[in-house]
Amino acid sequence: MRVCGVELKGGEAIISLLSYEGETYNVPDCRQKSFAISNSAQTETIRDFHFAFSKLLEDYRVDEVVIIEREQKGKGAGSVTSFKLEAAIQVIGLPVTLISPVTIKAQLKRNPPQVDFEGLDLKRFQRNAFDAAYASHNESIFKREED
Repeated sequence: MRVCGVELKGGEAIISLLSYEGETYNVPDCRQKSFAISNSAQTETIRDFHFAFSKLLEDYRVDEVVIIEREQKGKGAGSVTSFKLEAAIQVIGLPVTLISPVTIKAQLKRNPPQVDFEGLDLKRFQRNAFDAAYASHNESIFKREED
């Protein structure tokens, strides 16, 4: 199963791919590390993002998208643009899961990655997206074991 972890920050979608096959995690190479949009008020900009993101998911045969949940209001609330990007991702046609930072932290504590992040071919800014994908995989694995 291949998951795309997504962190939405302002007008940017930072991504990390992670697959789990045969009890082994793999971080596949990916042609893009983030998608940035400059003017979310224009419909064409959102359509272009939607097309590019869905094409990437199709090309890399992603099974599920996991987005780090953001506050909807208050001091730590996500930007309007980030919610537009989230909506564009949600209508792509793949399963989309929102995962809370608390759940990510709990899964990382329960089963920390057995690899040093620096050893992966990822940029430091992709860490949260990777953690979201990893936590989502662990959550589904442990749910299967408990059933």
